Amino acid sequence: MQSFSMAGYQTRFAGKSAMIKRPKEITCFSYDDNHVLRHDGSSLRYYYTPDLHSDLGEGFSSFIKHDDSVDEHLDSLLESLIELEKRDGECATKDVDFVTWRGMVTKLMTVPYMDDGFEMNAVFYDGTIYIEENNAYKQATRGVQDERGARMSYWGYKFETLSTLATPWGEAPRDEIENRGREVVNNKAQYCSIVKTGFGNCSLIIAGEVDAIWDCRPMNPANPINYVELKTSRIIMTDNQHFNFEKKLQRFWAQSFLLGVPKLIIGFRTDGGILTSIDIRDTQSIPSKIKKAHISQGLGPPPWDGNVVINFTTAFLEWLKGTLAGQAGVWRIKYRQRSGAIEVFQVQESGYAGVLTDRFLAWRSELRENRAPEKDGAE
Repeated sequence: MQSFSMAGYQTRFAGKSAMIKRPKEITCFSYDDNHVLRHDGSSLRYYYTPDLHSDLGEGFSSFIKHDDSVDEHLDSLLESLIELEKRDGECATKDVDFVTWRGMVTKLMTVPYMDDGFEMNAVFYDGTIYIEENNAYKQATRGVQDERGARMSYWGYKFETLSTLATPWGEAPRDEIENRGREVVNNKAQYCSIVKTGFGNCSLIIAGEVDAIWDCRPMNPANPINYVELKTSRIIMTDNQHFNFEKKLQRFWAQSFLLGVPKLIIGFRTDGGILTSIDIRDTQSIPSKIKKAHISQGLGPPPWDGNVVINFTTAFLEWLKGTLAGQAGVWRIKYRQRSGAIEVFQVQESGYAGVLTDRFLAWRSELRENRAPEKDGAE
């Protein structure tokens, strides 16, 4: 077993942030209302300001909820890479060090300041490390959700439904705009963006769900896409609640930062789930604004530091790359709550344990065979 220590992280990873490569979307995919994979943007939603004083609990009894206990591995991401490679005729992961879900990198980014543990599975294949969540650990540690917890979870999905349209505002029927409060909430439908990005010397392909787009896709694909991340949070009444909200902002920021989502839209609600206000924040400036506010108001150090987060993540990914590159079998990446170190150890000497699908492996074999004569000719 090998481990990456977090000892002294506040000073060890302080200072100017490491080099970050701006996320660039390389493809996307959708799940429809039945959670069937589609290689298009059909489930993309368009932001439109929700009505204040809406009840986020309305329609809870008719909620169509996706069963997230099923282990979906990296399947849809791998399928999307296959489609991309068929279209472009070349390997999408050439010179890419990591392929994973956004949620995995978000967990890594929040390690220095987080209380929760995690486990991930990793395999090395054809020059790239593929990482997924260890679903067995996730299910074993999630606990039983009571009705209050289920309703609070629903509030977030309801806020997304209240804040989005199936088409841009100018094309949306008036009935759709005015009746969003009565629309059945269904979280089986999702739109996911797949981006290429980088931390220091590590390049990554990351996929994650995007809640909506602010306007529409740019005509020039080289231009940034104005996606938005939608979140809900309790209204802030006390200094302690404000501090806890700032801590929560780290995860909000990391999720948006990783996919290059420029806007974070927060719906503040009462304890009873009534929407009271909307706060729109620029993702890039969240860390610096929190830091400046603490300095100007004499509040002491902020609950987290953006540069420390980026530098820690960069250092860990570079260490993980050196640890797993060229290694066979399945490896576990484990962080035990408040343990002070991330552990990495082998759990299976060979194979891929479902992290990579047979279809993906067969496709990569076919891609190599199809490109071999062309490569030989060039040599």
